[in-house]
Amino acid sequence: MKYTKVFIEELGYELAPVVVTSAELEARLEPLYRALHFAPGQLQALTGIRERRWWEPGYPLSLGAITAGKKALVASGISPDDIGVLTYTGVCREQFEPATACRVAAGLGIKGNAAVYDISNACLGVLNGILDVANRIELGQIRAGLVVSCESAREINDIMITRMLEERKMEHFAASLATLTGGSGAVAVLLSDGSFSPAKRRRLLGGITKTAPEHNGLCLWGMTPDGKGGYTQYMSTNGVNVMNFGIELGKRTWNAFLPELGWSAEQVDRVICHQVGSAHQTAILKTLGIPAENDFSTYEFLGNMGTVSLPLTMALADEREELLPGDRVGLLGIGSGLNCLMLGVEW
Repeated sequence: MKYTKVFIEELGYELAPVVVTSAELEARLEPLYRALHFAPGQLQALTGIRERRWWEPGYPLSLGAITAGKKALVASGISPDDIGVLTYTGVCREQFEPATACRVAAGLGIKGNAAVYDISNACLGVLNGILDVANRIELGQIRAGLVVSCESAREINDIMITRMLEERKMEHFAASLATLTGGSGAVAVLLSDGSFSPAKRRRLLGGITKTAPEHNGLCLWGMTPDGKGGYTQYMSTNGVNVMNFGIELGKRTWNAFLPELGWSAEQVDRVICHQVGSAHQTAILKTLGIPAENDFSTYEFLGNMGTVSLPLTMALADEREELLPGDRVGLLGIGSGLNCLMLGVEW
């Protein structure tokens, strides 16, 4: 897929206010650690994550998305009336219906002829939303569109920590390790046809997607019967196979991505990957032959924020001038399913 008139006009984000260290989570898990004869420090050693951020209890997902969206609109000077589509792309949503995007649109003053809906595709949600908006812009259907997301890790962590303490089994800890990396945050990506600003920076050039749906059972987050006539959330991840098969899929996607954009590996100035943890980051960079200094990461202090991780990391890299005008930037996303999507941006 290629684009000729799509630009990332502006990025907005909101960091969750409550800092939760890996040491704090281990303190809560102390009875489990004692039963399994674990020494403190395992969580950070295994994931490379020192801390992550959570929202206050009960914080509305739509409020985080609205806050990030307002920042992007204000920074761009684009009016809500100019937004032709708003899509909410988080794994976490406020209810089954209506779409969480509806509450976000109301909070931002987006209405009239704008298309408003949710997209869900594990950690690739925001990147899929970018493609959806980009297609509308490229076809001339709209001038600008907004992709938003807000993720919350507090609730599922509380549930899984309680379950780990009840069962105190090694296999349950291993299946729950990915849950403990979870962070919270919100992001907004505003795309346009370039007609709002003379700068015309951050041009979306195109991308490629590859899928391996036979691995759909490796990472699960959903509802399960609680044995009392109700349901509770549940998350389970086969971390080793998610990494191994994910890197294999990432390699195939990278090999198709470069010729699709007409780039060589040496021409890619910077990459922003989905933020999982140190083992995944090291393995994917080594497999793709990308120098570590070309990567910008945030997982050590923000953890894995699902759909928010990659675009918020991109926003921070831009804010800190790690991405310079003219840089060729690869956005390397992977999500449960397994799905891989890589996008190229000329910064």
